[in-house]
Amino acid sequence: MIAGSRSVALFLALLLTASEGLAANACGKPATPVSKIQGRGDASPLVGDRVTVEGILTFDARAEGGFGGFYLQQADDETDANPETSEALFVHTRNNTGAPGERLRVTGTVKEFHGLTELTDIGTITSCGSEPLPKAQTLTLLWPDALESLENMRVHVAQPLTIIDSWNLARYGELTLAAGDQIIPTEYLEPGPQATQIASRNKQQRLLLDDARSVRHPNPIPWPPGGPGGEQTARSGDKVRNISGILDYRFGAWRIQPKEPPIFESSNSRPPAPARPAEPHVRIMAMNLENYFNGDGEGGGFPTQRGAPTALAYEAQHRRLIDALRRPDPDILAITELENDGYSKTSAIAQLAKALGPEWAFVMTPGKDGHDQIRTALLYRSDRIVTETDPERLNSGPFSNKGRPPLVQTFRPEGQRLAIQVVVPHLKSKSCKGATGANRDRNDGQGCYAGRRTEAAHALTEWLDRLPQVPDLAGTLITGDLNSYFQEDPLKALQQAGFTSMVHHFHPCKAQQCAHYTYRYKGERGSLDYSLASASLKPRILGARTWAINADEPPQLGYKHNPPGTAASPWRSSDHNPVITDIQL
Repeated sequence: MIAGSRSVALFLALLLTASEGLAANACGKPATPVSKIQGRGDASPLVGDRVTVEGILTFDARAEGGFGGFYLQQADDETDANPETSEALFVHTRNNTGAPGERLRVTGTVKEFHGLTELTDIGTITSCGSEPLPKAQTLTLLWPDALESLENMRVHVAQPLTIIDSWNLARYGELTLAAGDQIIPTEYLEPGPQATQIASRNKQQRLLLDDARSVRHPNPIPWPPGGPGGEQTARSGDKVRNISGILDYRFGAWRIQPKEPPIFESSNSRPPAPARPAEPHVRIMAMNLENYFNGDGEGGGFPTQRGAPTALAYEAQHRRLIDALRRPDPDILAITELENDGYSKTSAIAQLAKALGPEWAFVMTPGKDGHDQIRTALLYRSDRIVTETDPERLNSGPFSNKGRPPLVQTFRPEGQRLAIQVVVPHLKSKSCKGATGANRDRNDGQGCYAGRRTEAAHALTEWLDRLPQVPDLAGTLITGDLNSYFQEDPLKALQQAGFTSMVHHFHPCKAQQCAHYTYRYKGERGSLDYSLASASLKPRILGARTWAINADEPPQLGYKHNPPGTAASPWRSSDHNPVITDIQL
């Protein structure tokens, strides 16, 4: 009897399965509307249900390296006319039935895959003939609610968008776009709830330009068409227009899978080096070198601890840095992220000075450079500038057993009475590695170690006050990498001690405008590097500005990737833009 019951149950199950197959295969029969599957919220109300849908294949991503499926959208005359619900979904399958412009009837199970509504466990796919593609909907807002209602649908972006980040361009074929460039809130607002709220809003108002592939390190790199290299690049700040394709959601981000390549416009072109003023002056250039390590100094010793992975990558870095450091014709160089390996002829600083030319010399502080793998340094044109007094480093307080000791040196232009004191610091980064207690992220926009950076800023100004007075000193310039944006606590400490950020003095940053900046991080721009003048020096500053050669360029153009054809050029010679200050003494 039990065996008989089992046989009946099995027969009924097979009969139901066959009935489902017949219904699924019958084009034009009743089907579940896609809008009902999508619903009005972030997740489908039918998750786990077995459904049959009928719609038009709009975009095929089943090729090798694709997403393993296709996008299906209701015909225009079959929508629910509700702007709050999407009319399309992703069908996850390797079944090769159908092509774009073909009507399909599909049976599968509704699933949410990391925020993407899709059909999976596909039972049947039936072709119902060709049909015109649904009209692309116009996308005008980059808000999550506006995007959710168009998930998986054909869209056309109404206005040009701005490239704000290219970090994943070489890794995943992605460019981050927004309605306009985004500025780090603590560049123009005090740290706190308002700054964090704006940062959160910035992250929501973005759209990725994707390549419809799931491969890492795509070759060729898809954007701009043909890939970056030589004079072709995809600088942050450039515009992208004629963006049309499927509005997709994957890996926590909204993205466009374009059917045709969009048009790239160079609206943030590579700038020439700033011209020197006509008046007699001293030009000081500060630049983070992005870990300039020269191996053993004799062609070997790669990979290095923090810099080039190969000798070829080092040569690419070296050529680009030398070109970047020479073009503005500086008199003094204040540099950070230089290998801390002494002052012999094979040291990084000695070989950097030698490559710059025979007129270049460097400041030495043997035994005082600290224990970090990198250090700060000063180089100068010995045919234009002379040093006075012995150089000093701050090795006490917060720099007694950690960090990178700041360096100070007094310089006097040849044949002039007045001298200038130059200080080059490099404060602790915002990385949270090892952060404990008060050094943890306060969620106010400053990142980790804000307290340590502020303590270091106070120690720096107190140390300068204790240094012996120099005759005919025009003033002091603090210039280097402070790892802090303009409104953050370390800058406030330096401002309270009488130092003025001269780039911000000449080019103030606001919420919608910030022309001079040194760094980009996760799609937002701001300044980590500074030129801070003492009260007595401030009236003598003719100008201070950044030179946008690095932060806007795609990272894959950098030395670590050793792109083919790397020549001597300043573009992406580092990840920080340099700061250039002209002083009339």
